[in-house]
Amino acid sequence: MNLQTIANVLDNVRRTNPLVHSMTNVVVTNFTANGLLALGASPIMAYAKEEVADIARISGAVVLNIGTLNETEVAAMKLAGAAANAHGVPVVLDPVGAGATAYRTDVSRALMSELAVSILRGNAAEVANVVGQAWQIKGVDAGESAGGSVVELAQEAARRLNTVAVVTGKDDIVSDGARTFVVRGGDAILTRVTGTGCLLTSVIGAFAAVEPDRTFAAVAALVVYSVAAEIAAARTKEQGPGSFQIEFLNQLALVSPADVLRLGKVEQL
Repeated sequence: MNLQTIANVLDNVRRTNPLVHSMTNVVVTNFTANGLLALGASPIMAYAKEEVADIARISGAVVLNIGTLNETEVAAMKLAGAAANAHGVPVVLDPVGAGATAYRTDVSRALMSELAVSILRGNAAEVANVVGQAWQIKGVDAGESAGGSVVELAQEAARRLNTVAVVTGKDDIVSDGARTFVVRGGDAILTRVTGTGCLLTSVIGAFAAVEPDRTFAAVAALVVYSVAAEIAAARTKEQGPGSFQIEFLNQLALVSPADVLRLGKVEQL
């Protein structure tokens, strides 16, 4: 997996403008839509159970994000996910806050068991709690592990859940159980803007819509996202998170294949 191939997938996203059905949370809907548009994808946010299956069928990817979940939306997510499965559309799950409450954990595990989830993306605590490991969580932020490494967590999650596991943090780990990659870069200021993780999950969906190798799609999305964040952080170094957020949207639109070749950092373990 080389950076030139990753740059080619970025070009493919922009050329094909995939429709990404993001059933995301109320905190991040606008930011997610703008981020997908900036990247070159086409967002749609639909939640009504009467139409989610129809939209899932025509989408390039379906993203399920439980950030502000309720029973009505969970039922709609299951309908959308089932329709996506039936029509070969990749499903990406973001188990926001899994482990913070029993309800979130139970919903995350139910979605994983009832649907064929192509990619699971969360922080270490969220992924660990979906798998059943002990890992602290505060709100929707990861805490400390009771033991073990993030790499081992991603590998175990991939094998046990039959998915591509993406565990994000200071370094991002992607594993399908057989192949494991680490993506480095980005900037710590990402953690000071609400919704950057949720947007990342939808960006992974955009890449999965055009790249059939789901592991590669996730790695490519992470590399591009990290490069865009790194450039945006450098350009707004003295200005704070508000300026960074706007510049990050700019860089999702402006990040080039040359930027990926210059700044991308990925390693297969």
